[in-house]
Amino acid sequence: HVEAPVSGSMILAGVLLKLGGYGLLRVYLLLKEIGLMMNLLWLSISLIGGFLMSLVCLRQVDMKSLIAYSSVIHMGLTIGGMMTLNTWGFYMTFVLMIAHGLCSSGLFCLANMSYERLGSRNLMINKGLLNLMPGLTLWWFLLSSCNMAAPPSINLLGEIGLFNSMVGWMWMIMLFLMLISFFSAVYTLYLYSYSQHGIYYAGLFSSNGGYCREYLLLI
Repeated sequence: HVEAPVSGSMILAGVLLKLGGYGLLRVYLLLKEIGLMMNLLWLSISLIGGFLMSLVCLRQVDMKSLIAYSSVIHMGLTIGGMMTLNTWGFYMTFVLMIAHGLCSSGLFCLANMSYERLGSRNLMINKGLLNLMPGLTLWWFLLSSCNMAAPPSINLLGEIGLFNSMVGWMWMIMLFLMLISFFSAVYTLYLYSYSQHGIYYAGLFSSNGGYCREYLLLI
């Protein structure tokens, strides 16, 4: 993700990453027998991995790295929901993959727009973008809200369904789901507040508020 151009990142986050989950859904019936024996193992790996990745996100200063790690966390939730082997988990995996594919590719696009103007993806330099690009701040807010599954988004429906399937399968999983939900809001607010608020970078000489084609691309 970090080395790829913006088109590569958007296709990787929106399409290729979801193909793995779609492939698992296609072989879902074949997985049922072995899944009943090994689903606790897969659920443990996906949820513990999601929690640890949330902590890793809080240590990132590269915007693209942070967005890429958040994709890993969301895919961990989909794998966990799928491995419960029930109807809620199966259908809500579809919903969350579609919702997150749209959301993460939009965030990668916004990160690239900031990179084109400032020449860096570092959050220490990408500060105060509200002063430079107020129009794009609205898109940062909307896509960040979707990333942390705030109410207007399809992500909320997907996450509630996956949480329902996992808690119905084993109620002790609720502890990890609480931590993942909390930290996903924390690192998304960290990304949004660091990039949009504060004093903008002193080495910046000029900046464009956004071209019409960029807004059309985000829509």
